[in-house]
Amino acid sequence: MLKSTLLLCCAVALTCSLATAADKKKSGDTKTAAAGDAEKGKETFQQCGVCHNADSTEKKMGPGLKGLFAQEKMTNGKKPTEANVREKIDEGGNGMPAYKEMLSDEEKTDLMAYLKTL
Repeated sequence: MLKSTLLLCCAVALTCSLATAADKKKSGDTKTAAAGDAEKGKETFQQCGVCHNADSTEKKMGPGLKGLFAQEKMTNGKKPTEANVREKIDEGGNGMPAYKEMLSDEEKTDLMAYLKTL
């Protein structure tokens, strides 16, 4: 359960980051549009994959993260925005450990970029 929640948080954080980058790219802000490397995020996600599925919505220990940012809400009832996903990754909860000190800001940004591709 803890690992599933962690994976969900990672996915939510990644998805929000990608959505923000896409919005900034549309508005012409290319300085931040390239933020986050989905390939590096996929590598970071491997530790999340113990608890979360990336290729389905089926629950493992934590919720499956496929289409995370297209979902109406996360398991905690919050909308899957980049800020909410990142908060879940940072703070953990419901069995998911907090990754605030375990992952760098860059790793979390890359993870968000990857989650947005799911």
